[in-house]
Amino acid sequence: MRMLRRGFVTGALSLAAASAGARWVVSCSKREAPIGDLLHDPAGILDLPQGYSYRVLERSGDTMSDGHEVGAKPDGMACFAGDGTTWVLMRNHELDVGASPVPTVAFDPERLGGVTRLVVDRTTLERKSSNWVLTGTSRNCAGGPSPWGWLSCEETTEPGHGYVFVCRIGARTAEKPKRVPTLGRFNHEAAAFDPKGNVTYLTEDQRESCLYRHVPKDPLAPFVGRLEAMSIAGARDKNLSKGLSVGDRFEVTWVPVDDPEGVEATPFEQATKQGAAIVNRGEGIWYFDGSLFFVSTEGGPMGSGQVFRLDPTKAGGTLTLIAQADSDDSFLNPDNITVSPAGEVFVVEDNNGPNYIHRVEPDGPVTPFARNRLNDGTSELCGVCFSPDGAVMFVNMQEEGLTLAITGPFPRV
Repeated sequence: MRMLRRGFVTGALSLAAASAGARWVVSCSKREAPIGDLLHDPAGILDLPQGYSYRVLERSGDTMSDGHEVGAKPDGMACFAGDGTTWVLMRNHELDVGASPVPTVAFDPERLGGVTRLVVDRTTLERKSSNWVLTGTSRNCAGGPSPWGWLSCEETTEPGHGYVFVCRIGARTAEKPKRVPTLGRFNHEAAAFDPKGNVTYLTEDQRESCLYRHVPKDPLAPFVGRLEAMSIAGARDKNLSKGLSVGDRFEVTWVPVDDPEGVEATPFEQATKQGAAIVNRGEGIWYFDGSLFFVSTEGGPMGSGQVFRLDPTKAGGTLTLIAQADSDDSFLNPDNITVSPAGEVFVVEDNNGPNYIHRVEPDGPVTPFARNRLNDGTSELCGVCFSPDGAVMFVNMQEEGLTLAITGPFPRV
């Protein structure tokens, strides 16, 4: 039944590819063969197509190199090149109330959330080391990679929390938190860093939310500057969840958010007062080749999800709807999103299950790539990302606390 649910996007995304500009399609490398049907996993963990396999890298509760246990509820994640022949995974943990595992450097000793660092061999994918990097934060949901490190986002507005933190990739032990107030205090979900101008884009996970960007005064000091929210030119208070068709395009402008920490009014209240566009639960966002791909988890006519592409320009940018759940037989609640180094777009689902990883094809259809089998697939799939060479996909199964590495014939750069 789930396989039949993919047909809705074939024509719709073909329209998007044709009408939304060719640069994304051109940048996507060609596959030698279609992905193919998903095969039953005898271990009952993850169904994959022929030629692909996975291995479990770590589980919540495992003992790490620093003597602490791997945190529960792994969420957003990114992969960086490490020393020698290693990859470094920076991994969030969406935890809140509880005692910090490393209280001496905790942002808040009474919070369990944070970031762990997992180092693996590039060839064998064997674990080399792992440790806490950031502790004492709350509900670290997603984030994003940047040249300055992993940007870890708190999805909360509880007192004293709701910030973005910069985490050093080379940290072998938990370090003093580096909070970035200029990136705002709100229900953060994810971040994407545009190296052209060192602009940071941010999503907000609430029923009515905005898409934000932080523009630095000096690109060499990327986290000192102004926060802004996206607005649709000529359409004040545009609700992007309603009345759109795949392929619709809009010119965007940006309105200022003068008080990013929301002392008098929340960033959302400040932005919408000036006509900012409304997104229904902004979640995953990823930068690739000059474009930002982001997800509205409950957007669209069925409240089941949308995928947008933003192409920034000096004047503001162009926003295009590239995928949308137009019926209850479509994909359900896309969450995290990533783009491989070869240009392939993947989204993961967060619903009652079974949850899938999908590939958004450059020529149209959405193709199921993996299916969660554990506990009837009810666990959220999250943290999807690729190694810098495009050879390995990494993903987390949140409730079961698993971090997986998937290998196979991924197109290479």
